[in-house]
Amino acid sequence: MMIVMKPTATEEDILSVIDRIESCGAKAHPSRGEEVTVIGAVGDREHVQRLNLEQHAGVEQVVPILKPYKLSSRQFAAHGERTVIEIDGRLIGGDHFSMIAGPCTVESRDQTLTTAHAVAEAGASMFRGGAYKPRSSPYSFQGLGQEGLRILAEAKAQTGLPIVTELMDARDVEAILEVADVIQVGARNMQNYPLLAEIGRTGKPVLIKRGLSSTLEELLMAAEYVLKEGNPNVMLCERGIRTFETAYRFTLDIMAIPMLKELSHLPVIVDPSHAPGRRDMVLPLSLAAAAAGADGIIVEVHPNPEEAICDGPQQIYSDAFGAYLEQVERAAAVAGKVLSAAA
Repeated sequence: MMIVMKPTATEEDILSVIDRIESCGAKAHPSRGEEVTVIGAVGDREHVQRLNLEQHAGVEQVVPILKPYKLSSRQFAAHGERTVIEIDGRLIGGDHFSMIAGPCTVESRDQTLTTAHAVAEAGASMFRGGAYKPRSSPYSFQGLGQEGLRILAEAKAQTGLPIVTELMDARDVEAILEVADVIQVGARNMQNYPLLAEIGRTGKPVLIKRGLSSTLEELLMAAEYVLKEGNPNVMLCERGIRTFETAYRFTLDIMAIPMLKELSHLPVIVDPSHAPGRRDMVLPLSLAAAAAGADGIIVEVHPNPEEAICDGPQQIYSDAFGAYLEQVERAAAVAGKVLSAAA
């Protein structure tokens, strides 16, 4: 259920409604907008209905949320307001566009710092890099682990860019939290529900990549696991899905961008690198995503892609990143969005 409070509702009214919701065993999730507050009641619907909250002081209306995902639903947002997440002065969502750039994986200190300075000077919003990497083969490079995290911390200290890095194992949560400003959940872990719940309890912003064969509803249900733990800072990421097409690695679902924005209030990020697996297709896919209204791009950048340990063919050259960003920024402007940098 969603309880919409009146614009004139006092803080006492809001807290009283929250207390009544929790008195029946449900969990209250208040969302305070500029004008009104919306309270999501997650629990047994019949118990909540028996509270007769429509008669409570300060309540405008009680609306049932029919979707299986409640907190990520567009219905949950007050007056259609979209979630805007702030990360070290950078804003993601709403009218803001974020460019997250960096190498697929942290290979060495020189490779990582060179890339970090290049994307920072060009105007990137955040720096991405994997210290831990999920690989299809157990014999492939799995990342530098703790050493990779130390290098990422140094990159942030030198450039000031917030760090986006992947968490694969709940046992690494504390180590990741010391460095990451955004925790990335990879496509293969999108339905690792215990991991999602653990991330939700950290309160740290999270970027959840859509699974290789997952529906949009399944992606939103994954977000629900994080939101349910009280963490409102969730971003959805379209990175390509498996279809019958064999001309390219994955199909980047551009239609998912406006569809997710219709279904949810959460920011939508697009990864144009993984779907084609080819450098020459990254720019056109990025332009399409930006023009379609994406709230940001997460793209792979490397100083010497030919020498990259993994995914070299899909990483764009760091010395070409500035020109790439300029073009994507223009496409984002068509959709009414402005690149977000440090405040």
